[in-house]
Amino acid sequence: MITLKNVVLRRGVKVLLDGASCVINPGEKVGLVGRNGAGKSSLFGLLNHTLHEDKGDFYVPPQWRMAQVAQDMPETDQSATQFVIEGDVTLLAAQQEVAASEESGDGERMAHAYMDLHDAGAHDAPARAQALILGLGFRTDELERPVNSFSGGWRMRLQLARALMCPSELLLLDEPTNHLDLDALVWLEAWLKRYEGTMLVISHDREFLDAVTNVTLHIHSAQLTRYGGNYSRFEDMRAEQMALQQSAFAKQQEKMAHLQKFIDRFKAKASKAKQAQSRVKALERMEKIGPVLADADFTFEFSEPQNLPNPMLAMSDASFGYPPPDEGSEPTVIVRDISRSVLAGQRIGILGANGQGKSTVVKTIARDLHPLAGQITEGKGLNIGYFAQQELDVLRPADTPLEHMIRLVRECTAEGRLSGQPTREQDLRSFLGNFNFTGDQVKQSVGSMSGGEKARLVLCMIVWQRPNLLLLDEPTNHLDLATREALSVALNEFEGTVMLVSHDRALLRAVCDEFWLVSRGGIEPFDGDLDDYQRYLLDMAKQSREAQRQEQKVAQRTAAPAEIPASSKKPTEPGKTPEQKRAEAQRRQQMAEKTKPLKKELDQNEKRMAQLAQEKSSLESAMAEPHNQSDMADMGRRLKALGDETDMLEARWLELHEAIEELSQS
Repeated sequence: MITLKNVVLRRGVKVLLDGASCVINPGEKVGLVGRNGAGKSSLFGLLNHTLHEDKGDFYVPPQWRMAQVAQDMPETDQSATQFVIEGDVTLLAAQQEVAASEESGDGERMAHAYMDLHDAGAHDAPARAQALILGLGFRTDELERPVNSFSGGWRMRLQLARALMCPSELLLLDEPTNHLDLDALVWLEAWLKRYEGTMLVISHDREFLDAVTNVTLHIHSAQLTRYGGNYSRFEDMRAEQMALQQSAFAKQQEKMAHLQKFIDRFKAKASKAKQAQSRVKALERMEKIGPVLADADFTFEFSEPQNLPNPMLAMSDASFGYPPPDEGSEPTVIVRDISRSVLAGQRIGILGANGQGKSTVVKTIARDLHPLAGQITEGKGLNIGYFAQQELDVLRPADTPLEHMIRLVRECTAEGRLSGQPTREQDLRSFLGNFNFTGDQVKQSVGSMSGGEKARLVLCMIVWQRPNLLLLDEPTNHLDLATREALSVALNEFEGTVMLVSHDRALLRAVCDEFWLVSRGGIEPFDGDLDDYQRYLLDMAKQSREAQRQEQKVAQRTAAPAEIPASSKKPTEPGKTPEQKRAEAQRRQQMAEKTKPLKKELDQNEKRMAQLAQEKSSLESAMAEPHNQSDMADMGRRLKALGDETDMLEARWLELHEAIEELSQS
């Protein structure tokens, strides 16, 4: 187990941990939470031995292998598959030992080296690496592409796949969801649930933490507090503790005031001096209970739009994509034949697997791209507030927040779209103060700010413009939990229209009341909620894996030599000898013996799936009837358990069929 006992950890003059103690048991999935700057990443540095404790005792079992996501941007011409394979340090060491043993010519050493190479999984390493790469949203035609050919976000996905490839007893994940789409996030959750080692994860995604953790470690006031349960359970328990502490503090303050009043009243009277002195000592001995000094919560709101055109915009037979890179080439069409309207007050979540065109749709509506065909008709007075994934890169690193706001005022004045917001420098300072840019921070260069501070500045600039249509493409990537909550509240109170692309399911659930699905080159309403969409993604992933297996089988058959082994040729002579007949009968008997247990399990599997389907149907019918809340919760849990078991059985059903087919072909 991992133990910290009275640990003191400093970074410069700042004390991040002061006498902190906790225990993390083998196999626990721990969510590490706390305010930005509280020391979460520094604790990771302690665990991976890049930092050392200043005082106290710290212990990680030395035999534990550790995996974590490298934060540097990989620069290599290796293929994506080979880059991820090399994340398996055990396999890499075995390969190096094989090379060294062959060079030495030592036969015994070579034998051991090849055995270790087999134990390290060299035979299926490419398949394991490619499963990770595809799960994180890459296409099959990208498996052999050089790492350098991918953008920064996709390279970070490869770093994540590389960490998951590494065999480990301890897995450290620092914001693993930042560069993921919702489909890749759902896949990652499923993978982490199967991980058997000890895991610590830092994340600002509430639903992700709830799905993959069973312990929460809270860093607050340089102390570590352990809570059993996921993030939602932690919030409930902490709220209870804060309420109890506040109540105890109020009672103590009342008692202290009563004692002080007695002391002040009677300390000068000789007859009461002894009693007064005893109360002074009681007051000194009393252990002070601290008040609940809640962290300053960040809140903001969108101003009421100056007007609300209805519809906001209308798309007619529109096709979206990218213009031709040069003359004579064709444009790249991503989605086509779109005829939809966006109405005032709508809350639209835009869903779709990676690469289907969600960002392309948003960019075209935001006027960053022009429609390739058809037209977009905008309502009179349409004022778009656009938060792009790369919006933080658009900020000027050398400029300050105040300079960004002054330039925004000039641009809006020149374009004739002043929003009625304040424009004087002092008013702009006050406006920045609403987004926690106070004092000298308004003159701090943006390049020296954190990702969260930059995101707050972008939000500030959008709010100042008083938009009536908000286009938000992954706005939460750099926001902590408190700021995400503030954004959710502000969006719910916003009177205009919201179109949102996000992998933060808590934000999607809180804000959106309808969904569009971008898929197969089109846009359609998605009839369901986010839970239905997650099931849709898992089904699509299952179909993709099955299609990939079939492609591999076809490729293997195509690559097989044209010469058929003699043992499998049909005899050309008109009859068979008794020896041939006996040999064939013997082979059939051997085949029956090998496939019999598989067929038996397959039969049991199918019967169990039929039972589950019947129980699920009965349960769904029962849930349509009125029940009390407790019974409905029990039925909901049972329904989820049935679904999980069915998914597991379906996966095993496919494996059994493939195993029987391979035996038959052999």
